[in-house]
Order: sequence, then C-alpha cells, then structure tokens
Amino acid sequence: KIRESSGTRSYTGVFSDWLCDMAAEDTRLVGITPAMREGSGLIRFSELYADRYYDVGIAEQHALTFAAGLACEEIKPVVAIYSTFLQRGYDQLIHDIALQELDVTLAIDRAGIVGADGATHAGVFDIAFLRCIPNMIILCPKDEAECRDMLYTAYQYPGPAAVRYPRGGGTGAEERASMQALEIGKAELLRESTLQEDSARRVAILAWGNFVAHCEPVAEQLDCTLVNMRFVKPLDESLLAELATTHDCLVTVEDHAVQGGAGSAVNEFLLQQRHTLPVLNIGIPDHFVDHGTQSEIYAQLGLDAGGIEKSIRAFCLEK
Repeated sequence: KIRESSGTRSYTGVFSDWLCDMAAEDTRLVGITPAMREGSGLIRFSELYADRYYDVGIAEQHALTFAAGLACEEIKPVVAIYSTFLQRGYDQLIHDIALQELDVTLAIDRAGIVGADGATHAGVFDIAFLRCIPNMIILCPKDEAECRDMLYTAYQYPGPAAVRYPRGGGTGAEERASMQALEIGKAELLRESTLQEDSARRVAILAWGNFVAHCEPVAEQLDCTLVNMRFVKPLDESLLAELATTHDCLVTVEDHAVQGGAGSAVNEFLLQQRHTLPVLNIGIPDHFVDHGTQSEIYAQLGLDAGGIEKSIRAFCLEK
C-alpha cells in the first residue's frame, strides 16, 4: 500500500491497487502509460501483468490513438496519465476516441494543485478542455474509497470516461475490497442547512473532488448545505434545479481554473433554466500557479477552509 508521510493513502496508490484488482477480474483490461510507470503507480501492474502493460514512451498522442485502436478490437484500455501531459494528446482524444465513442478509461493523476512539481505540472485546465467534448463523462472523487468506486464506474461506462484525482494523500477514508458502480450524474447530499428557506441566508456549497474536505468545516461553521457533486459531466441537474429554488446563494468550489471549470458548467445550466440567484465560483484564478507546497498555495489563493469561508461570508452573507 502506497502511503503519504501523513499516513493517508495516496490517490496514485488507490489507482495502482484498483488497476491490479480490475485486471484480475477482467482479462480484457490493458494498462497504457506514456513513460510514467512510477509516477502513475503502474509498477506492480507491470510486474503482475507484463503482457497487458504498454509503456509507449514520451508519446502522449500515440498513447491515446493506441488506446483507441485497442478499444476497436473490444479490448478495454486504461490510460494512466498526468493532467498536464493529457494536454499533449488533445487532438487524438477528440478525433480518435470521443468522436468514435470508444470505451477508453482515462486515469488522470496530478489533477489540480500539485505543489512542488511547479507551474508546469499544475493540472488546472483538464475540466475545461474535457467537458466540451461530446460523449465524455468526468468524475472527481472526494476520498480514497470514492476514487476506487469511480475508477470502477468509469471502467464499466461504455464510452470515454475520465477520473481526475490529485497528487498526494486522501482523507483516510477506508476502502472496500469490493467495487461499486455509482449512478452516472448523481451527486451526494452531505449536509442540509437547518435555516428556513425564507431566511435570506441559505447557502449551498457545491464541491468537487478533494475540495469537499476543505468545505466540510465551512459548511458546519456557516450552516450551509454541502453537496459532493461527484460528476462534472453530466451534472446532477435535478438536484441543481432544486437547490436553486430552495437556497439564496450557490457556491461552487473546485481544484481547477475558474474559467471553463465545473463552476462554469453550473452557471451555464442555471442560465439555461433561467435561475437568477447569485453564484460564487471559487477555484484557481486566471494566472499560472506559483511554486510551493499544496497547503501553501491553497492558503495563498484563499482555497483553504479559512479562505473559502471568508469568500462565502463576503459574497453571500454580508451584503
């Protein structure tokens, strides 16, 4: 088991174990990496399933087109790739995989703020460039257990699916040996505000991925509704419509650029449905991220619990 210095399991380790467990169940599975065997957690898989492991070298475009070719022959490829490296294979992702509606699973490591790897490795653009592609689904796990289930969900989905997870450890959530497929596009209501609907201070926080944990103490402190959105695409539109009519302000929180991100997807839906309540989008601002640890950068950008609470107070509660 791969663990961080904090003692929690790394998301890369969760993927590594899931890949081996899934390969034991399904002989059609193959693992592909563009020269990132160690970083993406494919060492054990490469040893156990050498005949189903492909390192294509530093050739991300080829990794995706190769996966598409295998999928055409009813093989089930899993491409393990960093968020920033996926950018290099964008054309192939659109034309070779998504346009053909091929069954390819993308395990996107280093999504969001990566810290010490620096600005070149900050995976803060993938949601924006993935969610505009037809036939694609995008999943963001809140913890280790959900990451395992989301990888399984994406693998079972009969089309292109992306699971994006951050560098580093999770929350310490206990993983099950069994794997459970999640309902596509279904969010998880974690906490409901106790305030009356006519209080004019009822706030709903919509969070994706590792930022769910950042928002839990904020929701308790401010008595907000808290939703683990789980999916960027498709969104849980029925829940969004309900929250838009029962709350006075919505807040989206994501480890991704605000422009074009998950919050933007929420904005688009609300405008389409003619909901006019205020929406605060919290995420990475419109500049390249500085070098530093993840916690330092979160604090600098106001993306830690304290910063998120301050933003919500200013936008939703103090006007």
